Amino acid sequence: MSQSIKRRSFLKGSLAATTAIAIPMQAMAADKVKMGVLLPSPEADVGWSRTLMEGVRSVQEAYGDALEVTVLENIAEGPDADRIANGLVGEGHDVLLLGSFGYQNGGIQIAKRRRDVSIIHASGFMVEPNFAPFTAKYWQGTYLMGMAAASLTKTKKLGCVGAFAIPELITSINSFMLGARSVDPEIEITVVWVNSWFDPASEQEAAKALISQNVDVIFSNAQDTPSVIAVAEEAGVYAWNLNSSMKSYATKKYLGVVGTDWGPHFKRLVDGHVAGDFKGDNYWLGMEDDIVYTADWNPDIPADMQAKINARQAEIKGGTFDVFKGPLIDQSGTERVADGVVMTDGEILSMDWHVAGVISPLPS
Repeated sequence: MSQSIKRRSFLKGSLAATTAIAIPMQAMAADKVKMGVLLPSPEADVGWSRTLMEGVRSVQEAYGDALEVTVLENIAEGPDADRIANGLVGEGHDVLLLGSFGYQNGGIQIAKRRRDVSIIHASGFMVEPNFAPFTAKYWQGTYLMGMAAASLTKTKKLGCVGAFAIPELITSINSFMLGARSVDPEIEITVVWVNSWFDPASEQEAAKALISQNVDVIFSNAQDTPSVIAVAEEAGVYAWNLNSSMKSYATKKYLGVVGTDWGPHFKRLVDGHVAGDFKGDNYWLGMEDDIVYTADWNPDIPADMQAKINARQAEIKGGTFDVFKGPLIDQSGTERVADGVVMTDGEILSMDWHVAGVISPLPS
């Protein structure tokens, strides 16, 4: 499998690159698919980039030598990413996996200019016949984590270290809050935004700041490092995260993970490219698609609460429980969703407000 994977690492803020190829490439067959992958952070043993690469590797295993993959890590969002993506297309890559929201504008321009290139994009909303964004319904799992957190908090103060204040992350916080308040309506959440997907130092400081405010359960929201989890473990505070398990960094206080398995989705899209029927669409995938899952629940969660969590998860997966069903009140006290009304996918995808109980204002 590794025979057809090349890896290049970029230093943020620099155009200098180093290339490392573990095993020499074989001669490329004329009908080989070339897939270029852009990651916003280095692939480590945990995190978003790791989760994406696990999905890519499952496609590689299915295709073998018929798929050549080039991986470019630690690519800052902005003009450099656009240039690098264009460079991959110039090198003959006919499938691109753009692994960050901020790669959207450059990627959509490539899609419009090169209809022969199929582009899989993380977390965006723009669509072209050959441009397919994908987003996980993390909020299905974060609601459950809120229930668990409410059963363990002593201070009624939960916290969140968030990467960027974008709708995908806001929905996860709101769902976390709704799940917690379904157990205890007095719980509050404080949010600290670090404005980065990969900044261990800032993430650590944010976690410490929350702990100093008596927060005793922390949500590491889209960090690509275990920094928040490790700080919480050292302080004796529960913590949990998205995408991949970080339990090895918090053997006692790890609350659990809302994970994602992108392999089947990536495989379907690459299959579509090969067959000539790639479908550009906004893929909004969750538990019902076997993409989102929960794992590594902490044994400290009371048995009766774990049973309630399991039952609610089954209802979410089966479509009999809607997390974002009114009445929903925002943090200013205004009703945003009327009683009995269920938010549409489009409304959830564009959520730019916090529910009541989240006490931190969104950045202006």
